[in-house]
Amino acid sequence: MTNDYLKKPMPSQEKQQDFYQKLRQKVQNWVDNKPGVVGTVSGYVLFAPDLFHLLTRLMLDNRIDAKSKAAVGAGIMYFIAPIDFLPEILVGPGGFLDDVVVAVFVINTVLNKFPTEVITEHWTGDENLLSLVKKVSNSGNKYVSKLPAGRLVKRFTK
Repeated sequence: MTNDYLKKPMPSQEKQQDFYQKLRQKVQNWVDNKPGVVGTVSGYVLFAPDLFHLLTRLMLDNRIDAKSKAAVGAGIMYFIAPIDFLPEILVGPGGFLDDVVVAVFVINTVLNKFPTEVITEHWTGDENLLSLVKKVSNSGNKYVSKLPAGRLVKRFTK
């Protein structure tokens, strides 16, 4: 049963792009309907689909070693875990804020290990990836060690 599942082809590029665009639109609609949300917070939440997409692309990149892929996998798992620091089921797309912090922590770790071009070639976001990582890192590093995935990533990167 498991082998049959693994033999199934990945969704087409079109289906993957549709999912990505739908997620971006959902987050954008949430931000647009929350005028009271602080601009920087909503700005970070908008990057959640782009960061998730980047993490999934890094998992498929053969140039990334297994130890780094384990950290990337932890970041992906944090995104899809139903229970985390800010669960999306309770907070809506605003719950992606902690996921963004964890993703940036993981990406920053990978950026410190591999050439920038290896990572940035998978980036589809509108803002410069390195600027985004720096901006979120400056405001989020103090919180990431408190999150389960942050501790897991630190264990893999020692």
